[in-house]
Amino acid sequence: MADNLHPDVHERLEKTVLEIFSNSDFHKASIRDVADKAGVSFTTIYKHYGSKERLVFAFVDVWMGKLTDRIVDHLQGIEDLKEKLRKVFWLQLDYYERHVGLGRIVFMTLPMNTWMGDQTFAQPRMMGLMIDVLRAGQKEGILNPNVRAGTLLDFFMGFVQRSFFMWILRGQKESLAAQANTMFEMVWRGMTNPEAEASNNGSRHTQQPQTIK
Repeated sequence: MADNLHPDVHERLEKTVLEIFSNSDFHKASIRDVADKAGVSFTTIYKHYGSKERLVFAFVDVWMGKLTDRIVDHLQGIEDLKEKLRKVFWLQLDYYERHVGLGRIVFMTLPMNTWMGDQTFAQPRMMGLMIDVLRAGQKEGILNPNVRAGTLLDFFMGFVQRSFFMWILRGQKESLAAQANTMFEMVWRGMTNPEAEASNNGSRHTQQPQTIK
């Protein structure tokens, strides 16, 4: 029903939800707070969203959808698996650095038990894209085949979440995205197929030294 809102009302609600829920305790903030600050009636908000949770989840879904659009756009033309994942990792850190309020809401203020019960939590378009890339990497023998692709995704996304959280805690003193390449190499080593790595190491050790003429 949010699609039926006047664009100006939707824009004011979006701005207000971001401001309030990125800086306040989720449980203490209310629809009344949003209504007063946005200049939108309580009745209008309740009619279209039904609850504070649905209001916030709806806007988080919009913002995450924009991140997914950006990922899909940037992956066009990239064939190499490692470079695909590197790009996605950088895009995530860059997006949350540029949209700190969203990062705070998603990683710090939303009650996870409640959000996980809502359909917006699954983010099927983004997560489906990620799972497909990871499964392809496992099938090719590049990524660790001994765990589910979902476990690799948890590892990948968990690194993003922890990095953002600690970046906030440490006062945002340096660019989060600028560290993406260095951090991604750590993530990559944790995701690759250990058997392939061992095989590569063995091959290097058994190579005969070249005769210098």
